[in-house]
Amino acid sequence: MVPVRQKILARIVLATFAALCAAWLARLDYAKTISTNVLDLIPAGEQAPELALLRGFANDVQAKVMLFAVDDPRSPGRPPLEAAQSLADELARSPRFAEAVVIGEDASQKALGREVYEHRFELLLPSWLGRGERAFVATHLPADRYAAWLAERAASGLEDFLGRPEAAALQDLAVADPLLLVPDLALRAQGLAAPGARAGGSALVWARITVSPLAEEGQGPVFAAVEAAFTRVRAAHPGVQLRWTGINRFAAASRARIEAELKLLNLLSLGAVLLVSCLFVRRIHRLLHLVPVIAISLLGAWTISTMVFERLHILVFVIGSLLAGVAIDYGFYIYMQPSLRPDEPYREKLRRLLKPLLASCLTTVIGFSLLLFSELPLIRQIGLFVGAGLLCALGAAMLYFAQLSHPMLEARQFAPLAAGRDRPWLRRGVRGLLAAAVLTALTGPWFLHWRDDIRQLDIPSPELRANEEALRTLFGESSSSTVFLTQGGSAAEARENLENFMAFEAKAAPRSSMASLGLMLPTEADWKAQPARLAGLAGFDHEFRAALERHGFLAESFLPFFAAWEKVRGHPAAGDYAGLARRLEGMLHGPLAMLGNLHGPTYWFLTMVDHASDDDPPADLHTLEVTQLESLNDLFTRYRWSALRLSLVGLGLVIASVFAVYPVRRGIRIALIPAGSCFFVFGVLGFAGQTLNLFNLLGAFLGVCLSHNYAIFSSDNVAARTSPPASIRLSALCTAASFGVLGFSRIPVIHALGMTVALIVVTALAAVELEPLGRRH
Repeated sequence: MVPVRQKILARIVLATFAALCAAWLARLDYAKTISTNVLDLIPAGEQAPELALLRGFANDVQAKVMLFAVDDPRSPGRPPLEAAQSLADELARSPRFAEAVVIGEDASQKALGREVYEHRFELLLPSWLGRGERAFVATHLPADRYAAWLAERAASGLEDFLGRPEAAALQDLAVADPLLLVPDLALRAQGLAAPGARAGGSALVWARITVSPLAEEGQGPVFAAVEAAFTRVRAAHPGVQLRWTGINRFAAASRARIEAELKLLNLLSLGAVLLVSCLFVRRIHRLLHLVPVIAISLLGAWTISTMVFERLHILVFVIGSLLAGVAIDYGFYIYMQPSLRPDEPYREKLRRLLKPLLASCLTTVIGFSLLLFSELPLIRQIGLFVGAGLLCALGAAMLYFAQLSHPMLEARQFAPLAAGRDRPWLRRGVRGLLAAAVLTALTGPWFLHWRDDIRQLDIPSPELRANEEALRTLFGESSSSTVFLTQGGSAAEARENLENFMAFEAKAAPRSSMASLGLMLPTEADWKAQPARLAGLAGFDHEFRAALERHGFLAESFLPFFAAWEKVRGHPAAGDYAGLARRLEGMLHGPLAMLGNLHGPTYWFLTMVDHASDDDPPADLHTLEVTQLESLNDLFTRYRWSALRLSLVGLGLVIASVFAVYPVRRGIRIALIPAGSCFFVFGVLGFAGQTLNLFNLLGAFLGVCLSHNYAIFSSDNVAARTSPPASIRLSALCTAASFGVLGFSRIPVIHALGMTVALIVVTALAAVELEPLGRRH
């Protein structure tokens, strides 16, 4: 009989712990606590500045943009601009949207053109003068010929420009601006204004939402606003159709798929555990006593993790949902151990089992606690989740079975494998298998290939991806072009880095064209040198009149320009450079405002290049591709090596702790079984030509820790030359089934982790069962 005091005390402790955990979890805002953003897997303090910049750019700039295409099947080839304008107006009126504009019909683009023209001498003339002076220096002509040379260069350039077909629409502007400050900028910036030309029969709307698309407020309410806006548009324009995309659509779909997968995997895991249990347990209903142990383990893991980490990635809970298969180990070991005598008290039984229980749990927790020192947030979160869950599982198992009257789960009786140890042929066969396994473990891992791909962190969504690519093509994005982001600590530094990058790109690809917002802003050096350069061009107006006449122009046609030239020479633009950058940024609205950031803390410009880029620009240019897939993959490769180092240190501590508890001979056996199982599985995968990633490594670490439990639990039986207890078989097969279920996951990295753990656990169980058969008795 269980003492009443012991029973009451155990129930009070368990109920209090469960209530406190439930109270903590009930107060959480799960929309803010759980993240589905892949970039949240990158440390906020990542040392690589380009990745930190990419993270901020993707979260704060790109993420809030939504793209819409309105089509009218009744009028193919004719964009329904009125319907698109109505949609933009409806979206702009919604509190969910900060702004919405029709591309190609955007008044802000026309307003920017007017403002740039009005401030052309302030924004564009310094760069024109700088280019001219640098080109003149390269000619090695006398300095007194500079004004005449520059005038001839300008007149010749005007004649060449007006002879180009694409300049037909800019002839009137060229007459008012013969230095071609604005016309040249307009042609060079065509890449930034290309979307409307590629839309075909679609009318395009660009919009920006007010909240993060990764929050629930940026998903469901935004989708409802879009639906309501389009319903009103369709009422006024029957027959129009809408296509749209945004990061919030991917985030919502990803969250929904992962939540559905969580439910499915949990159900499959439960079914697999029940199926395995049916094979080993006589009274299945008594397995319900393990449910509280698992529940408290998960409750504790969730509570402690959310207390320590302000934000956790949802993959932690996908992986952590399989903690049930691990937490059940301690329950099985206590629940299925028979008493030495009918009247053995629970305390005495527990004291007898305490050494292997503590050795198994604490050494595993030590290993996982080292993951807290990983650079990768996901690994730190998984390390804490699993470690906390295991501690809670052990405590819950010890307390829960303390309040049962007869804590004993009877197992089915099978003929022990050890019964065949008297057969020499069987012993020789087992030794041959073990020798082949050792050979595989020693040679196979050398054939492994490793490759980390951040795209494997999400469930593929072909339909959304195809829709996204189609819309971005309409908006001017193309696989044949590349977008670069150039940054600096100030507007002046960012503009100087952009100047260097454009010089590098012009040299690397002379025939390529580039478009950037930075072309509207001079470098700080050109800005400061403008007054002196203008003062040195006293005779330029006379020389330019003569040059125009020589090239067939009537100088009188350019009188407005010469009046403006005299005015700017007499009163050159002045002020600090940062103020100039702020004035330019104040002219930008709508999509144009997304082309650069001139208000800090990090300043940057986007540049579109009309060819695909194979190599990254040199680091000293402070420029990176906006699509930094390879950089993110390289980052995860670096973290894989970091995780490997931590895993090796953790396993070293686990092995050292085993030798501190057990004699050397038993310690060697306990260490070799999990390590050998891991290398054998990697050897098999190596011979199969598999490519592994960071999550295979993480799964290997988890599998080794679990296998370490079975080696410890079976060590007493090996010493007594008896078969391993049924609790080890049941626990190992339940764990293998639980993690094997992850093989059905559509998330590649989860599939990799689950299958790695399941294979290592099954191999370790086979080693525990077969190892006694290979010994001489």
